[in-house]
Amino acid sequence: MAISKKKLKEMYLRMMQTRKFEEKAAELFTLGQVHGTAHFCIGEEATGVGASCALKKEDLIYATHRGHGQSIGKGMDIDRMMAEFLGKETGYCQGKGGCMHIAGLDVGNLGANGIVGGGIPIAVGAALTTKMKQLDRVVLCFLGDAATNQGTFHESLNLASIWKLPIIFFCVNNQYGMSMSVKRHVNIEDLSIRANSYGIKGLSIDGNNIIDVYEAVLKAKKHAKSKGPILVVAETYRIMGHSKSDATRYRSREEVDRWKKNCPIQNMRKYLVKNRVLTTEEIHALDMRAADDIEAATRFAQDSPYPPVGDIMEHVYA
Repeated sequence: MAISKKKLKEMYLRMMQTRKFEEKAAELFTLGQVHGTAHFCIGEEATGVGASCALKKEDLIYATHRGHGQSIGKGMDIDRMMAEFLGKETGYCQGKGGCMHIAGLDVGNLGANGIVGGGIPIAVGAALTTKMKQLDRVVLCFLGDAATNQGTFHESLNLASIWKLPIIFFCVNNQYGMSMSVKRHVNIEDLSIRANSYGIKGLSIDGNNIIDVYEAVLKAKKHAKSKGPILVVAETYRIMGHSKSDATRYRSREEVDRWKKNCPIQNMRKYLVKNRVLTTEEIHALDMRAADDIEAATRFAQDSPYPPVGDIMEHVYA
C-alpha cells in the first residue's frame, strides 16, 4: 500500500508535535503551572497519530485520558490544547476540562474520558447514530489494555456485534494498567482473541511502527463500514509512569531501556531515510518546526486569561 509523501510528513510531524507537547507539559507540571495530574503517551505516539491520520475529518474518535497523540493526530489545534492543559479560558473546554477531557467536535474528536473504559459505550452510541442516520463515516474508540477487563468493554463489543455497527475498537496495549503488568491482569498473550467471543474480527499489530498502524486502520475502516465492528490491538509501551505521581518502582530500568530502543519516532525516521522519502536535513527541519509549534502554543496558553470565577457553574451539567 503506497502512502504519499505528504501523508508521511504529516504523520511524522504530528508524532514530533505530540512528543514535544508532552515534554513541555511535563516541564510545566513540574513548575506548578498544570494542576491536578497528567498522563503522558511518550513511547506510544505511533498508535494515536497513526490511527487518527488514517481517518477522514468526518470520521469520529473517542480518546482516552492518555490522548494527546490521539487528539493531535486527528488535527486538533495545539494552542487550544495547551491552553486547556493550563486551565485557560482559550482552551477547548474553556479551561474547565483539563488534559483528560479535551474535545474537538470540529475535527471529529468526541472527547476523552478519565474513567478507564468509560468512553467505550459512548463510542458505541455514536456508531449507532451513524448507522441509524446512514452517515458515511466510522467511529474509532481508543482504549487501553486494562479497559479490556471492564464490563463496559464486553457489553459494548457485544452490542456493537449484534447491531453490526461501523466501529473500530483500537486497544493501545502499553503493557501496564497503572502498576499492573498485562501479564498479570489477563491470562492470554494476545488481547485481540477476545474479539472471538463476540463474533467479530480481531488482530494484533506492532504499535511502534506507524506504517503498520496506519495501514491496519485503513483496512479496519473498510471492514467496519461493510461488515461491522473490529478489534485492533496495538502492542506498544508506556515509557513514563502512569501519571506524574507514579515513581514506576514496579518495573526495571532494563525493561524501559529495551523499549526505548524501539522508539516509534526513531523507527519512522529510519523508514523515511531508508525509503528516500525525506533526507536527514528535512527530518531535522520538521523536528524544529514541531518544537517551534509547541513553544508558540505555550506562549499562547501562558498569555491567555483564566476563566472568570463567575462562570464556574456554566457548562456544568451534573
